Amino acid sequence: MDIRVAGHQVETGQAFRVHVNDRLRAIADTYFKRAIGATVTLGPGPYDSFQCDIVMHVMQGLVLKGSNRAAVAQVAFDGAADKIEKQLRRYMRRLKDKSGSISLAELPLADLPDNAEYRIFEAAAEQEEAPDAPLTIAETRVDIPESSVSDAVMMLDLRNTTALLFKNSRTGSLNMVYRREDGNIGWVEPRA
Repeated sequence: MDIRVAGHQVETGQAFRVHVNDRLRAIADTYFKRAIGATVTLGPGPYDSFQCDIVMHVMQGLVLKGSNRAAVAQVAFDGAADKIEKQLRRYMRRLKDKSGSISLAELPLADLPDNAEYRIFEAAAEQEEAPDAPLTIAETRVDIPESSVSDAVMMLDLRNTTALLFKNSRTGSLNMVYRREDGNIGWVEPRA
């Protein structure tokens, strides 16, 4: 597994790099022995703290993200790594509950294309009045996956997003799952 450690306005020492390498390899060996890679970014946070972001590419179509802030760099990393490990543990448990046994070739997210496109729009000329609606900053274009509701909830958790539009494999209609402010999952299904 390819592990890259980067510091933004922060110097990452050899001890930190060794700690990151050991911890991420241990997580990968526990859950996915053939993980692709991970990027760890350490930067300054507010109030003399450190912000650590981890992006882990487990396999094609499965990207996990974890972030944490702490006063010490290793503690910030450990918190983010704990979040990654929790996501992998949940994913494996759901796969085991669903199929009984797992092989890497049979994972449902392996065939999802990674073709997101981002656009940033220029701000409109200076206006005298405040606009009624906020400006659109970025737009994301992705393919809409076809899955069951339970698989869509799993993808929502793994992608670390607040909402996911998908084509319901049972009904054939577009549905959406989203994370509510209280932490529960909401499901939007159109009327027949």
